[in-house]
Parts: sequence; structure tokens; C-alpha cells
Amino acid sequence: QVQLVESGGGLVQPGGSLRLSCAASGSIFSIYAMGWYRQAPGKQRELVARITNGGSTSYADSVKGRFTISRDNAKNTVYLQMNSLKPEDTAVYYCNADPTNPRVHDYWGQGTQVTVSS
Repeated sequence: QVQLVESGGGLVQPGGSLRLSCAASGSIFSIYAMGWYRQAPGKQRELVARITNGGSTSYADSVKGRFTISRDNAKNTVYLQMNSLKPEDTAVYYCNADPTNPRVHDYWGQGTQVTVSS
């Protein structure tokens, strides 16, 4: 059973930076695609960034050039470096593990709050 635990959220001023971490259990982390999603109150969950098991990355248009997703398979950890933060980035950020196999379900972390405000 894969378990995901996010950390690194908090309060930051506009223009500031945060790095989120997602620590995963298990020994097969390297075969999963990993993603970061976010959800603000009253809004739909959206995909922010994704990294495949081969290292290919993709980003939502709203965060391109500001956010970077990376992974350290040896540490079973995925990161989201967030720079030039804006108030509209305020949301709960969730880590997702995707086996890219429809016969195997995804895993989700509990979420970490990011608040961008003066």
C-alpha cells in the first residue's frame, strides 16, 4: 500500500517561494508518474504539474515558468518548487501517484495548505 505525505506548505508573501515535498512509502516509487494538484475553496481540483517515471514534465499554463516539479527516486520523494508566488496560487496542494495502469488505482496525500498573502 502506497502512502503519500505532503509537507512544506505555509504562508508566504506574493513574489515569495516555497518548496513542497511529497514522501512516498514503498519500494516501487520509481515506476509511478507523480503529480501535484491543487484545490481552492469553491473551485475544482486542477492539475498543477506532473512528472512521469521517465522524467518528462508538464505544467498547467498558470504556473509555467514559475513552478518546477522534480523527483528523487532514491528518497521516494517528489518536490514542487514554487517561485514568484501569486495570491491566486492559494490552495490546498495534493500529491498524486499514478501507476499509469488502469488496473491499479491512484494514491493521494492528505494535502498541504499554501497561502499567498500580504
